[in-house]
Amino acid sequence: MSTSLLYHGFGISGYLHRRSEYEGGEIHFTIEQPAHRLRCAACGSREVIRRGSRERRFRGLPIGRRAVWIVLPVPRLECRTCGVVRQAEVEFAPGQHGYTKRFGRYVVELARHMTMSAVAEHLGVSWNLVKALMKQELRRRFHRPQLKGLRLLAIDEISVGSGHRYLTVVLDLESGAVVFIGEGKGADALDPFWKRLGRSGACIEAVAIDMSQAYINAVRSHLPEATLVFDHFHVVKLMNDKLAALRRTLQRQADDEEKAVLKGTRWLLLKNPVNLSSEHDEADRLKAALELNAPLAAAYYLKEDLRQLWSQPDKAHAARHLDGWIERARATGLRQLITMSNTLSLHRDGVLAYYDVPISTGPLEGTNNKIKTLQRQAYGYRDPEFFHLRIFALHESRFSLVG
Repeated sequence: MSTSLLYHGFGISGYLHRRSEYEGGEIHFTIEQPAHRLRCAACGSREVIRRGSRERRFRGLPIGRRAVWIVLPVPRLECRTCGVVRQAEVEFAPGQHGYTKRFGRYVVELARHMTMSAVAEHLGVSWNLVKALMKQELRRRFHRPQLKGLRLLAIDEISVGSGHRYLTVVLDLESGAVVFIGEGKGADALDPFWKRLGRSGACIEAVAIDMSQAYINAVRSHLPEATLVFDHFHVVKLMNDKLAALRRTLQRQADDEEKAVLKGTRWLLLKNPVNLSSEHDEADRLKAALELNAPLAAAYYLKEDLRQLWSQPDKAHAARHLDGWIERARATGLRQLITMSNTLSLHRDGVLAYYDVPISTGPLEGTNNKIKTLQRQAYGYRDPEFFHLRIFALHESRFSLVG
């Protein structure tokens, strides 16, 4: 085999091919380093004396379905310059590992398109080796995401695993990349992020969050100049929760005939009217429930009216729409709607800030769904660092959602 083929095929340069052997469906290439290329691994001096050798085997790129092994007698050298006695450095292999650098890159490339178990089975290596190589590559690229150029952020938590375990995730809304993952939820989980963000010199213009008081206090404390935008999906969800609570209260108070009509209407009340199924007569069932119960009808139409808040022509129209909605909700006298109106009144500026900076946590919700898919496909992660690194790589389409 020529030295050119060693280099272009296996990434090995400066070595001589001695022989090729075929054993048990595997290919073994024995190579040797010329004496004039031997150097001290400590100081790089060429003034060395050979003190024997130790044969090492390195897994190389496969040829078809055949595994390839590179066999190298690694010389033990005594340096006349520094006096150190140690093995010569193997340039084509990382550290003391039993595979070539090019084989390591090949494993990482396969893992981007296949599950780690499938890669291990395909190459005949251990699952732990595939994971270690993938983790090494992810750590090299995503260990400390850059924060310097951040302008628009979204913050939310996600439930992962059992036992009420949460992660707090910060997303760069411009690139779609996760830039921070904190263990737990609430303000404390963000403390390491604020420290790094302060040192980065980033100028944050706006932050999208839900109406959690912990997040509100944290953002106002560390980013007083940033615009705080309350995510409209969370606002609508909160209104849906109030409507569902009202329906439960009314059903408990209803007589048998009313209960029969209200039964099974929970999801009909929360659905977008355009999504009601004609095949199952959902529109007729919803209409019957609303005609039967005036308080439920009032709450339902207010819920639909609230959704129109984010489709107004400008901020002034939106402000009038919101103020009118708050007045109508309070006029119903229903406890759930009064509570909702008080919440919107308290957070009025943050709700209307959407018209100053039209951002939301929607992209982060999509990322959270990918995180859950990632976790399901891998049946959970026992290595939190590896899990976090996989999350940091989610925005790159090259890293497929494979376990």
